[in-house]
Amino acid sequence: MGGSGSRLSKELLVEYQDLTFLTKQEILLAHRWFCELLPQEHRSVEESLQARVSLEQILSLPELKRLIALHRAAVKIAMQSAWPSACNTANPFKERICRVFSTSPTRDSLSFEDFLDLLSVFSDTATPDIKSHYAFRIFDFDDDGTLNREDLSQLVNCLTGEGEDTRLSASEMKQLIDNILEESDIDRDGTINLSEFQHVISRSPDFASSFKIVL
Repeated sequence: MGGSGSRLSKELLVEYQDLTFLTKQEILLAHRWFCELLPQEHRSVEESLQARVSLEQILSLPELKRLIALHRAAVKIAMQSAWPSACNTANPFKERICRVFSTSPTRDSLSFEDFLDLLSVFSDTATPDIKSHYAFRIFDFDDDGTLNREDLSQLVNCLTGEGEDTRLSASEMKQLIDNILEESDIDRDGTINLSEFQHVISRSPDFASSFKIVL
């Protein structure tokens, strides 16, 4: 895909625009950000579309740091009825977000198209269903298609922190997860599936507007 030079072709821009929720200008900006993470001698269009960038490099982008902060705020908005408001960690989901969008077998790097998918999902124009689908995947730490007690425990620890002053006791964690499941587990199977999660999200109208990054 693509040719030589530093700018994506019109044909490629149209293709990416058809496949994402991004405008042509946003796609060009995303490509510039991605290329800035590559060595100077490997920033041609052809090479940039073949390159992969480590999670550490992706997470160094200021725009991604803002995305993480907004994502954390979106979690609080979406699930505020299910757990307490104490949320003390700075960047609780940074690696998880990148790993969900990585197509690498080891999930430790992103291609430009991975990066574009990430920005597309967090764009202002992505649908609530798309946003909630990817939020669910981010919270599904063991990738088994459900949010079980272990996922919820890990999610709560991400939000509250694991320091002595903020970490919940075993009894507090059990009670909190019981409350979350009571609120969200419609079929009472002990887990939260995607449709149940989306039902929770549907009661939080501010979720979609918080789950975004402004390009």
